[in-house]
Amino acid sequence: MADIEHPLPNASWETRGYWEGAGRGEIVLQRCRSCETVQHKPRGLCVSCLDGDLEHFVATGRGTVYTFTVTNQNQAKGFAEACPYALAYVELEEGPRLLTNIVGCDPATVEIGMAVVADYARPERSDGEDFAVPRFTPAEPAP
Repeated sequence: MADIEHPLPNASWETRGYWEGAGRGEIVLQRCRSCETVQHKPRGLCVSCLDGDLEHFVATGRGTVYTFTVTNQNQAKGFAEACPYALAYVELEEGPRLLTNIVGCDPATVEIGMAVVADYARPERSDGEDFAVPRFTPAEPAP
């Protein structure tokens, strides 16, 4: 089993803060200054009140597995070699859910409600951008 070879992220004016944050090892989310809604995926407007007064902030990078599937077959280049792998929605402490994959454990051990922390895949780039792809690993148990 190998790591997924993620396609190279491409940033738009709406998503650049997210991808640059990931390149620094941070999950960067948006919050509406008007209604305080925290959102992901990055957009130009608040998904709740449609206000455009959004701010970016660094999230904790912690969350729980909301739901998942173990992928045993995938014919896409870069993904087929990684099978089996766990594809999951992770609910961040701040509220939004991210579609991601769980690494650092046997996919058969992933469970709903499992505590996870952000980790980052860093695909090689030749364009000078420092983007990374967020993924998650099991959180260390509390001492």
